[in-house]
Amino acid sequence: MSGLSRFTNNLLVSPVGRVIALPWIDRVVLYFLKHWYFPLSRLWAAARAADGDVDRFIEQVPLEQPSTHQCKVIAGALQHFERARLKAFSIDQLWRHYFFEGQTVAEERLPIVEEMRLAYRNDYNLARRKFAPLRRLVKTSVAMDPPTPEDVVGRFGETGEKLRDFFSPPEKFPTVEVSRSIITNFGKDYWLRFSSPSEQMNDLVYARVHEPEGVSEPPTLIFGHGICVEFDHYHLILDEITQLTKMGIRVILPEAPWHGRRVLPGHYGGEQFLSRIPTSMFDFLAAQHQEWATIIDWCRSNSLGPVAVGGSSLGAQTAKAVAMNAGDWAHNLQPDALLAITHSQHMAETAENSALSDIWNLGESLRTAGWNQALEKVWLQRLDPMRSTCMGGENIVSVCGTMDKVTPIKTTAAQLDTWKVPAENRFTYRRGHFSIPLGLINDNEPLVRFAAVLKIANVHKQLLSKA
Repeated sequence: MSGLSRFTNNLLVSPVGRVIALPWIDRVVLYFLKHWYFPLSRLWAAARAADGDVDRFIEQVPLEQPSTHQCKVIAGALQHFERARLKAFSIDQLWRHYFFEGQTVAEERLPIVEEMRLAYRNDYNLARRKFAPLRRLVKTSVAMDPPTPEDVVGRFGETGEKLRDFFSPPEKFPTVEVSRSIITNFGKDYWLRFSSPSEQMNDLVYARVHEPEGVSEPPTLIFGHGICVEFDHYHLILDEITQLTKMGIRVILPEAPWHGRRVLPGHYGGEQFLSRIPTSMFDFLAAQHQEWATIIDWCRSNSLGPVAVGGSSLGAQTAKAVAMNAGDWAHNLQPDALLAITHSQHMAETAENSALSDIWNLGESLRTAGWNQALEKVWLQRLDPMRSTCMGGENIVSVCGTMDKVTPIKTTAAQLDTWKVPAENRFTYRRGHFSIPLGLINDNEPLVRFAAVLKIANVHKQLLSKA
C-alpha cells in the first residue's frame, strides 16, 4: 500500500472517517457527477472515437461549432489523450502476456507490470480533465440511441414472455483461464478470464480475485460493482469489500458488461447501459446471469466452501436478480448467501426516481423513440420481478441508507420482509448512496455479520457432505 493510500485508509478508519461518511459527502459527489464527471466522460468517450481528429471529435460529442480558441483546446486535449491511451494500451498488452501467457517471465516482474498497468490506465482515465474547459458546452452526458417499443416487443415478446430464457445459465460453460498471481497484504491476487457466454456481449470477461492466505476451501463472494465504476482501472482506489479477505473470504470482482476492458468504442464505462434503455438493461442483466453462473461453476470446482453473490448499487441489483432466478438453476449453481449494499426493491426505481436519473435526463430521447412513462415502467419492472430467493432469509445481509437518493429504499423493507430476512441481518444508516460504502470502511459490522453468515453456511455444507 502506497503512502497516499495508507494515509487515506487510516483517515477513514479514524474518528474523522465518521464525519466524512455522512450525507454531506453525497451532495458533493452528486454535484461532481452532474457538473464534472459525466460531461467530461462524454468528451472523453468522443475522443476515443475521434482518433485525434478535431472535427470528428466535435461530431461525436456532439458540440455546437466551438470557437477558434476552443478548437485549440480540443486539439491539445486530444494530443494528451492519445499519448495516455497509447501508453495504457501498450502496457495492457504486456500485462496480458505476463499474467496469462508469459509463464517464463520472472515472478518478480509481475507486481511491477501490475503497478505500471494501474498507473497508466489511471492517467488515461484522468485524461478527462484536459477537456474541462469544454464541459459547459456538453448538452447531454449520454449518447442516446434507444430502441422503439416495437423493437423491444420484437425481441422479448408482447408481454415479455421470452425474458425468462434470457436469465438462464449457459448450456455449456466457457473455459475459465486463471492468471499468474501476485502477493498482497492479505494473501494473493489473480485474475479469471473467459469468453462471455452472452451472444450480445461477444467479448472477454475479466474478474479480479482476492484470495486469503492460508485458508483451505475458502468461502467465496462474487461481488458486483455499480454503474460507471471501474475498480480495476484506477490507482489507489478504496474498496471496503476487501476487508472480507482479511476474514478468510475469497472475493471475486467481475468486470461488468460495457465497463473497463469491455467498453464499446466511442463510449465511456457504463454508458451503453443507459444509451439503449430498456433493451440494454435486459442485455446487461442477462449477460451477468450467464457470466456469474460461469464463475459460480468455477468456484464449485475448486473449493468446497459456500459461494455467495453480492454487490453495491447496480451490482446489488444484479446479485438480487441472480439470487431470485437461480432458484430455477441446477442446485450446484445456486448461491448460498447474498450481500446487498445500497439497493432498491426494483432496478427500475433507480432509472425512474433517483438523483442519477435527474442527472442523465434520458426522457427526451425516449419520448422521441416513442416511449412514455407508463410504458417505460411496465418494461423496466420486468427486469427483476418480485420472486423468492434460492437461499433462506437468514443467509441474506442488507445494508441501506435512509438518505439514499440514488437507490431509494422506500420499498426495500417490504422485499426483505417477504424474504424473511432477520433483523440482525438488516443494517440501515442515516447515510446516502456514497456515504454508505465509506462508512463501511470505518464501521465494518455488516461485513463481520456477513462473514458469520458464511461461516454458518460453511458448517452446514460440511455436515451435509458427511451425511
